[in-house]
Amino acid sequence: MSFEAILFDCDGVLVDSEPITLGALRHMLNASGWAITAEECQHIFIGKTVRSETARIERETGQPLTDAWMAAFYALRDAGLHARLQAVPGAVAAVQQCHALLGGNIAVASGADKAKVLMQLDKVGLLPLFDPHIFSGHDLPRTKPFPDVYLAAAASLRRDPRRCLVIEDALPGLQAGLAAGATVWGYCPREGGHTTPEALLAAGAQRVLRDMGELPGLLGQTD
Repeated sequence: MSFEAILFDCDGVLVDSEPITLGALRHMLNASGWAITAEECQHIFIGKTVRSETARIERETGQPLTDAWMAAFYALRDAGLHARLQAVPGAVAAVQQCHALLGGNIAVASGADKAKVLMQLDKVGLLPLFDPHIFSGHDLPRTKPFPDVYLAAAASLRRDPRRCLVIEDALPGLQAGLAAGATVWGYCPREGGHTTPEALLAAGAQRVLRDMGELPGLLGQTD
């Protein structure tokens, strides 16, 4: 086995949540006066927190980004997730196999708020496999692209980050994994991926998975 632990991003890697979340965000931004397109919303916000773009949102809408606005966004987002969220194809079986292969040494390191991460993992049946090793960048001094959330996840498993594998689908998270000292594999589905395999490799991913079901069989291999 080449790695002692696997640290998974959540959105876009374990759960197919990004279209739902970005759809809710775009609805809120449009209603606030920013005629942002779906493509622009994905380009600007994928892999980031909404509040990290506060200055741009306030400039484009002409309104302050208030706690009440964020609460309304979270409510709209969570309603959509509760109604329509599904696991990334192949992710549940892959996590189950990785959990067995690594003796439980797996964790989630997400840039999303922890309540959302927990709800999503619970909805697709993955929560028992990761609990209590579930971390949010919102709870740390810095979120992705800084390494804090991956360092916290590795520490919770008592593993050297340099012996950990990170699975990421977005460039900020890939940068965070690399900054933590981990090996990073990108994930880009054959249909609907928001970051190309070429972009993930150019940013430092060692390899790119096109199907999450490939992951367990690749763990003993080295490039």
